[in-house]
Amino acid sequence: MFDVVHHARLPLCITDPHSPDNPIVFVNPAFCALTGYSAEEVIGANCRFLQGAETTPESVAEVRALVENRAVDTVEIVNYRKDGTPFINALQIGPIFDADGNLRFFFGSQLDITQKRTVEDSARRLADDEILHRLKNIVNVMTVITKLSARHHSSVTEFGDMLTARLAALSEVHFSNALRPGDDMMLSNLLGSIVSAYAAIDERQFAVKGPDVVVPPNLVSPMSIVLHELSTNAVKYGALGAESGRVDVDWTVEGAGPGEQLRLTWTERGGPSIAAPTRTGGTGIIRNILKATGGQLEFEWAPEGLVSTLLVPLRA
Repeated sequence: MFDVVHHARLPLCITDPHSPDNPIVFVNPAFCALTGYSAEEVIGANCRFLQGAETTPESVAEVRALVENRAVDTVEIVNYRKDGTPFINALQIGPIFDADGNLRFFFGSQLDITQKRTVEDSARRLADDEILHRLKNIVNVMTVITKLSARHHSSVTEFGDMLTARLAALSEVHFSNALRPGDDMMLSNLLGSIVSAYAAIDERQFAVKGPDVVVPPNLVSPMSIVLHELSTNAVKYGALGAESGRVDVDWTVEGAGPGEQLRLTWTERGGPSIAAPTRTGGTGIIRNILKATGGQLEFEWAPEGLVSTLLVPLRA
């Protein structure tokens, strides 16, 4: 058993609660590799020497409570290596009893989860940014749609019905299509739902053309978000904000097998003259989202209208 613990790749230390200050009496090589300390440097010391400036009092209190209650659990605590670099330690602590049920030692296993938490925090920030951006866009889109549609409805009742239907369509494309990660969806159906939501005048402002393509489950949400952002910008700044404007969307499938990919072109015409934005904002968000799927998104800010080219793999 000692050989197993000694050679285990999981960092491990053992402390003696019967000696003053519950000192370390054993560490395996994996512990030394993680912390940078040699066994000789840590034997006889309490584990608190791994704490530092960013170690929270709450995490220290959790560790102390586990020792006092002789319980087994895991605490996330910021610890420090010998060279001073911090890491997030998923520290599992538990008692070791002898055959008669008497407490003999405590074990502590360490797991560096710094990278995992960094990735999670980055993903969470990206998701929060996207949600806030989308909520702001809904308000802006409805403002433009309301102004344009009011010119074509003399009846208050008809105008109210139109706004109700448009709000329902926006709800569907923003909060339903993009939140179905397990469902297959035809690309034409996805575009169709967006047409009904964003065409401020009517569906004649949109034209879609391409072969039947099933959007894989892992792409339903990213594709929805990208198409919503393009549509929103077209309403706020481009072709869909003008009565004479229109958007043509066409796509092809290139390659085969693992290399199969979708090429979609979004072309705006008949709107106001445009120029490349000085802030990346929403375009930066959707580029990052698409990049995470292995895809890419390019923009051509032509004076007569925006041309966007989306290239995304159809195989996970």
